[in-house]
Amino acid sequence: MIEGIIGKKLGMTQIFRDNGTAEAVTAIEAGPCSVIQVKTVAKEGYNAVQLGFGEAKRLNSPQQGHLKGLGQFNYLREFRVGDSEAIKAGERIDVSLFKAGDLVDITGVSKGKGFAGVVKRHHFAGGPKTQGQSDRHRHPGSIGSTTSPGRVFKGMRMAGHMGDRKTTVRHLEVFEADSARNLLLVKGAIPGGRNGLLIIKKSSREK
Repeated sequence: MIEGIIGKKLGMTQIFRDNGTAEAVTAIEAGPCSVIQVKTVAKEGYNAVQLGFGEAKRLNSPQQGHLKGLGQFNYLREFRVGDSEAIKAGERIDVSLFKAGDLVDITGVSKGKGFAGVVKRHHFAGGPKTQGQSDRHRHPGSIGSTTSPGRVFKGMRMAGHMGDRKTTVRHLEVFEADSARNLLLVKGAIPGGRNGLLIIKKSSREK
Protein backbone atom coordinates (compact mmCIF):
# COMPACT_ATOMS: atom_id res chain seq x y z
CA MET A 1 0.00 0.00 0.00
CA ILE A 2 1.21 3.50 -0.87
CA GLU A 3 1.66 5.60 2.27
CA GLY A 4 2.27 9.01 0.68
CA ILE A 5 1.35 11.52 -2.00
CA ILE A 6 2.84 14.53 -3.78
CA GLY A 7 1.30 17.95 -3.18
CA LYS A 8 1.65 21.71 -3.52
CA LYS A 9 1.45 24.28 -0.73
CA LEU A 10 -1.39 26.74 -1.27
CA GLY A 11 -1.01 28.89 1.84
CA MET A 12 -2.22 29.25 5.42
CA THR A 13 -5.60 30.09 6.91
CA GLN A 14 -7.51 29.43 10.12
CA ILE A 15 -10.49 27.30 10.98
CA PHE A 16 -12.61 27.13 14.11
CA ARG A 17 -13.28 24.05 16.20
CA ASP A 18 -16.73 23.30 17.53
CA ASN A 19 -15.80 24.92 20.86
CA GLY A 20 -14.85 28.17 19.11
CA THR A 21 -11.06 27.72 19.31
CA ALA A 22 -9.20 29.05 16.26
CA GLU A 23 -6.51 26.83 14.76
CA ALA A 24 -3.89 27.79 12.16
CA VAL A 25 -3.89 25.34 9.26
CA THR A 26 -1.98 24.95 6.01
CA ALA A 27 -3.93 24.23 2.82
CA ILE A 28 -2.29 21.72 0.47
CA GLU A 29 -3.28 20.66 -3.03
CA ALA A 30 -2.59 16.95 -2.55
CA GLY A 31 -2.69 15.00 -5.79
CA PRO A 32 -4.21 13.56 -7.76
CA CYS A 33 -1.14 11.49 -8.63
CA SER A 34 -0.71 8.67 -11.09
CA VAL A 35 1.46 5.58 -10.69
CA ILE A 36 4.15 5.90 -13.36
CA GLN A 37 6.41 2.96 -12.56
CA VAL A 38 6.34 -0.01 -10.21
CA LYS A 39 9.70 -1.28 -8.94
CA THR A 40 10.12 -4.80 -7.53
CA VAL A 41 12.76 -6.72 -5.62
CA ALA A 42 13.22 -9.09 -8.54
CA LYS A 43 14.05 -6.36 -11.05
CA GLU A 44 15.32 -3.30 -9.15
CA GLY A 45 16.26 -4.89 -5.82
CA TYR A 46 13.58 -3.13 -3.74
CA ASN A 47 9.84 -2.44 -3.73
CA ALA A 48 8.76 1.08 -4.65
CA VAL A 49 6.38 3.06 -6.82
CA GLN A 50 7.02 6.23 -8.78
CA LEU A 51 4.23 8.81 -8.72
CA GLY A 52 3.64 11.67 -11.15
CA PHE A 53 2.12 15.03 -10.19
CA GLY A 54 1.44 18.35 -11.93
CA GLU A 55 0.93 18.96 -15.62
CA ALA A 56 4.11 19.58 -17.62
CA LYS A 57 4.11 22.07 -20.49
CA ARG A 58 6.78 20.27 -22.46
CA LEU A 59 8.80 17.06 -22.18
CA ASN A 60 11.97 15.88 -23.88
CA SER A 61 12.12 12.58 -25.76
CA PRO A 62 13.34 10.38 -22.86
CA GLN A 63 10.62 11.80 -20.61
CA GLN A 64 7.96 11.22 -23.25
CA GLY A 65 9.10 7.62 -23.60
CA HIS A 66 9.05 7.06 -19.82
CA LEU A 67 5.53 8.56 -19.50
CA LYS A 68 4.13 7.04 -22.70
CA GLY A 69 0.39 6.56 -22.39
CA LEU A 70 0.27 7.87 -18.79
CA GLY A 71 0.09 11.64 -19.32
CA GLN A 72 2.46 14.60 -18.97
CA PHE A 73 3.72 15.12 -15.43
CA ASN A 74 5.97 17.85 -14.15
CA TYR A 75 7.15 16.05 -11.00
CA LEU A 76 8.12 12.42 -10.44
CA ARG A 77 8.83 11.14 -6.93
CA GLU A 78 9.44 7.65 -5.55
CA PHE A 79 7.79 6.05 -2.51
CA ARG A 80 8.90 2.82 -0.87
CA VAL A 81 6.18 0.19 -0.36
CA GLY A 82 6.07 -3.14 1.43
CA ASP A 83 4.53 -5.05 -1.46
CA SER A 84 4.33 -3.68 -4.99
CA GLU A 85 2.69 -6.69 -6.63
CA ALA A 86 -0.87 -5.37 -6.22
CA ILE A 87 -0.05 -1.90 -7.64
CA LYS A 88 -0.31 -1.27 -11.37
CA ALA A 89 0.98 1.56 -13.53
CA GLY A 90 -1.72 4.09 -14.33
CA GLU A 91 -3.51 3.81 -10.98
CA ARG A 92 -4.75 7.09 -9.49
CA ILE A 93 -3.79 8.13 -5.96
CA ASP A 94 -5.69 11.01 -4.36
CA VAL A 95 -6.26 12.72 -1.02
CA SER A 96 -8.68 9.98 0.11
CA LEU A 97 -5.50 8.27 1.33
CA PHE A 98 -5.84 10.42 4.45
CA LYS A 99 -8.64 11.18 6.90
CA ALA A 100 -9.21 13.70 9.69
CA GLY A 101 -7.10 12.87 12.75
CA ASP A 102 -4.27 11.17 10.86
CA LEU A 103 -0.68 12.20 11.63
CA VAL A 104 1.54 13.01 8.66
CA ASP A 105 5.18 13.87 7.97
CA ILE A 106 5.62 16.62 5.37
CA THR A 107 8.85 17.27 3.48
CA GLY A 108 9.57 20.45 1.54
CA VAL A 109 12.31 22.94 0.74
CA SER A 110 12.53 25.73 3.31
CA LYS A 111 12.46 29.38 2.26
CA GLY A 112 15.87 30.70 1.20
CA LYS A 113 17.21 33.60 3.27
CA GLY A 114 20.37 34.29 1.29
CA PHE A 115 23.78 34.80 2.92
CA ALA A 116 23.30 35.45 6.64
CA GLY A 117 25.63 36.25 9.52
CA VAL A 118 25.95 34.34 12.77
CA VAL A 119 23.51 36.56 14.69
CA LYS A 120 20.64 35.84 12.29
CA ARG A 121 21.68 32.32 11.31
CA HIS A 122 22.71 30.87 14.69
CA HIS A 123 21.29 33.42 17.16
CA PHE A 124 24.71 34.52 18.43
CA ALA A 125 24.69 37.44 20.91
CA GLY A 126 27.42 39.34 19.09
CA GLY A 127 30.18 41.41 20.72
CA PRO A 128 29.76 43.88 23.58
CA LYS A 129 28.27 47.28 22.69
CA THR A 130 30.98 49.20 24.57
CA GLN A 131 33.78 51.65 23.85
CA GLY A 132 36.41 50.08 21.63
CA GLN A 133 33.90 47.62 20.06
CA SER A 134 32.37 49.94 17.48
CA ASP A 135 32.63 47.43 14.60
CA ARG A 136 32.21 44.04 16.37
CA HIS A 137 28.55 44.11 17.41
CA ARG A 138 27.41 41.34 15.04
CA HIS A 139 30.68 39.48 14.51
CA PRO A 140 31.27 35.83 15.49
CA GLY A 141 34.38 36.37 17.60
CA SER A 142 37.17 33.80 17.93
CA ILE A 143 36.69 30.38 16.33
CA GLY A 144 39.37 28.72 18.46
CA SER A 145 41.76 27.69 15.70
CA THR A 146 45.17 27.89 17.43
CA THR A 147 48.31 25.74 17.10
CA SER A 148 46.31 22.70 18.10
CA PRO A 149 44.37 21.47 16.16
CA GLY A 150 45.54 24.12 13.68
CA ARG A 151 42.35 23.98 11.65
CA VAL A 152 38.68 24.77 11.91
CA PHE A 153 36.50 21.84 12.92
CA LYS A 154 33.92 20.73 10.39
CA GLY A 155 30.44 21.97 11.31
CA MET A 156 31.65 25.17 13.01
CA ARG A 157 28.76 27.61 13.26
CA MET A 158 29.67 30.48 10.99
CA ALA A 159 28.07 32.85 8.48
CA GLY A 160 26.73 31.26 5.30
CA HIS A 161 23.76 30.36 3.14
CA MET A 162 20.60 30.23 5.26
CA GLY A 163 17.48 28.28 4.36
CA ASP A 164 16.71 26.64 0.98
CA ARG A 165 17.23 23.16 2.45
CA LYS A 166 15.19 19.98 2.42
CA THR A 167 13.22 19.99 5.66
CA THR A 168 10.72 17.58 7.24
CA VAL A 169 8.11 18.47 9.85
CA ARG A 170 6.76 15.40 11.63
CA HIS A 171 3.49 14.42 13.30
CA LEU A 172 1.21 17.11 11.90
CA GLU A 173 -2.50 16.51 12.42
CA VAL A 174 -4.82 16.29 9.42
CA PHE A 175 -7.87 18.50 9.98
CA GLU A 176 -9.71 17.73 6.77
CA ALA A 177 -9.23 15.71 3.57
CA ASP A 178 -11.52 16.88 0.74
CA SER A 179 -11.34 14.44 -2.19
CA ALA A 180 -13.68 16.54 -4.34
CA ARG A 181 -11.26 19.50 -4.31
CA ASN A 182 -8.00 17.55 -3.79
CA LEU A 183 -7.56 19.64 -0.64
CA LEU A 184 -5.73 18.68 2.53
CA LEU A 185 -5.87 20.89 5.64
CA VAL A 186 -3.02 20.26 8.09
CA LYS A 187 -2.59 21.83 11.52
CA GLY A 188 0.42 24.13 11.81
CA ALA A 189 3.08 25.43 9.42
CA ILE A 190 5.04 23.43 6.86
CA PRO A 191 8.33 24.14 5.03
CA GLY A 192 8.58 26.34 1.97
CA GLY A 193 6.74 29.15 0.26
CA ARG A 194 3.47 29.27 -1.61
CA ASN A 195 3.29 26.78 -4.53
CA GLY A 196 6.25 24.83 -3.13
CA LEU A 197 6.41 21.09 -3.84
CA LEU A 198 5.65 18.81 -0.87
CA ILE A 199 5.90 15.12 -0.05
CA ILE A 200 3.17 14.04 2.39
CA LYS A 201 3.56 10.68 4.13
CA LYS A 202 1.71 8.97 6.94
CA SER A 203 3.70 9.10 10.15
CA SER A 204 5.44 5.81 10.85
CA ARG A 205 5.17 6.16 14.62
CA GLU A 206 2.92 7.81 17.19
CA LYS A 207 3.56 11.37 18.34
